[in-house]
Amino acid sequence: MNQSIRVFIEYKIQADAKVSYEANMPTILNELAQEGATSIEWFEACDQPLLYVEMFVASSFSHYQRLKELRQIKTHTVFGALEDSIDGGLDKLHCWAFAKKK
Repeated sequence: MNQSIRVFIEYKIQADAKVSYEANMPTILNELAQEGATSIEWFEACDQPLLYVEMFVASSFSHYQRLKELRQIKTHTVFGALEDSIDGGLDKLHCWAFAKKK
């Protein structure tokens, strides 16, 4: 039986990329929804400048793995746009998957 997975993505952006990053995020979040993610949320840290977190639900662990892979493809037409915004590029985009405990 597949269980939905809560996904957290965390990364720090470059200071000079903040305006373009925030302008790109609606498109990126829409693409994430098109790929089947639900309950998508986007946060900026209050106490750590330029740190951002995305949270969403994937339908299964395999769905999470597919989304994680897509998010790290530098040549992806939508997700690849973050390569130049993230401090250290997409290699520094950190993904974690969590299953709810009863």
